[in-house]
Amino acid sequence: MPQRLLRRTALRAAMGAALGSGTLPAPASSQGLPARPVTVIVPYSAGSPPDIVARLLAEGLARRTGQPHVVDNRTGASGNIGTAAVARAAPDGTTLLVQTNTLAMNASLFRSLPYDPVTSFAPIVELATAGFGLLVHASVGRSVGDLLARAKASPGGLDYGSPGIGTPHHLAMELFRQQAGIELAHVPYRNLAGAVTDLLAGRVVAMFVSAGAAQGLAGENRVRLVAVASPARLPTFPEVPTLAELGLPATDMSGWYGLFAPAATPPETVARLNAAANEVLASPEIAAALSGQGITPVGGAPDRLRTLVAADTARWAEVVRTAGIVPE
Repeated sequence: MPQRLLRRTALRAAMGAALGSGTLPAPASSQGLPARPVTVIVPYSAGSPPDIVARLLAEGLARRTGQPHVVDNRTGASGNIGTAAVARAAPDGTTLLVQTNTLAMNASLFRSLPYDPVTSFAPIVELATAGFGLLVHASVGRSVGDLLARAKASPGGLDYGSPGIGTPHHLAMELFRQQAGIELAHVPYRNLAGAVTDLLAGRVVAMFVSAGAAQGLAGENRVRLVAVASPARLPTFPEVPTLAELGLPATDMSGWYGLFAPAATPPETVARLNAAANEVLASPEIAAALSGQGITPVGGAPDRLRTLVAADTARWAEVVRTAGIVPE
């Protein structure tokens, strides 16, 4: 199930096409960047969406800078182990971090962290975004309105699933629930596969999933994608309305991927990394490799990512507080 949901085989083929096509631009000058190999730490498992994004980026950066870029998967503690390693690393441009919006969420989910999501890192660039969609079991109905009606008729009587407490899937549903004014019971699982299995069986009736996971379930008649939680409709599901179109608050629950260096990394190093990363993200081959997972390259200036992290840290702190989630 996880392999099918993530479409790893197809995506790895796309990666091979993107990275081996020979159509990427020639390496840019690495003047001002250290000549040593660069380690790109991903605090999640190999084959996960952040890992896929990081490997595409690392290959592109290696081509443009002439430096080897090695992806290092340091998993554990909801991403905190790998993230803390980068916070402690020398600020010389040789250790980078690819993180998701979990970075902002963890600030409220743990009583103590060995880093600060805003001050412990030098943001380089927002790499990409991934849309989230609301799936409901067919027994609930065919629309968000059907889910709301059932929930209001039986407060707390409907169960929703997630891959675990504090995951983006969990917090997205909590934000939706708070804004829609309904009560739903949370059933946390150990992983996404377990939650999806029970959704298909009707043991839970709703959950938020990434667009990539939703694509993997598109042919299932037992579940329906009834809305997307993004500012606009997703290219992968142009027929599915946004929550705002359905009269609910215009909330963006999209996941993001960012590239960071340790705090105190020299501004000139950050600027050169930002320029090289933006070149990689502008490649049509990279966009094609990511689009099958519902992931869209973004790019931009470092301050864009800095603002995003600060705003998300505050936003999810309020969601956690209102939901009564107790930090670990």
